Amino acid sequence: MEQDKRLEATSRVLEVMNTLRKECPWDREQTFESLRNNTIEETFELADAITDRNMAGIKEELGDLLLHVVFYSKLGEEEGAFDFAGVCNDLCDKLIYRHPHIYGDVHANTPEEVKANWEALKLRKKNRKSGTLGGVPRSLPAMVKAFRVGEKAAATGFDWEKKEDVWDKVREEIAEVETEMRRDSKTDMEGEFGDLFFALINACRLYGIDPESALERTNKKFIRRFNRMEKSAEAEGHTLHELSSEEMEHLWEEAKKQE
Repeated sequence: MEQDKRLEATSRVLEVMNTLRKECPWDREQTFESLRNNTIEETFELADAITDRNMAGIKEELGDLLLHVVFYSKLGEEEGAFDFAGVCNDLCDKLIYRHPHIYGDVHANTPEEVKANWEALKLRKKNRKSGTLGGVPRSLPAMVKAFRVGEKAAATGFDWEKKEDVWDKVREEIAEVETEMRRDSKTDMEGEFGDLFFALINACRLYGIDPESALERTNKKFIRRFNRMEKSAEAEGHTLHELSSEEMEHLWEEAKKQE
């Protein structure tokens, strides 16, 4: 019964897409290129819903992303390149290939072993001319890209022997940032700040922390506290611009106590 519902729902969304592509002026005009930015936006909206643990929002945004998968598949079908069935079957083939510990005779008993095997299989399957890092999408946000680059490099064995050793690199990069700050060279400072961020992102990776989630958590915390501070100032008949540094610091500490 449950499988029938899933098949019925899949058939329905494909039929709706066929109808929209034929009859809707906007849908008829869309191309791979015109949908690209919308797809990126929908992905970030899903990320927001996940961060908020908003289950209704996650469900809605997954539907929006599914629309894009179906839409691209329809465009591929019209060009004679691929269709939705091909997308699904290729995905299944890829998952089976990359899970030999389930569908073959390879042993992988921990998530780490599965991930290492996954990366090795992906590299073997890819065009070797692209190298280990060739599969990292160019359009990824810089923080996410840095994390993936570190993961892929580590899968080859290029990593710190002990995770604690990464802090020597972080301290080294901090010192280099401070050196360039004294020289007041914006270009060199930018390069050294980049190196510092990269080292910190690798530290997150080694300690099992998602840097994007960690930074977003801090963003939300700062916004929450700053809004409280601003409202407290308004309640006293002031704007933040009118307060001294000491007065703002007092309101900030009060806002923190409300956590």
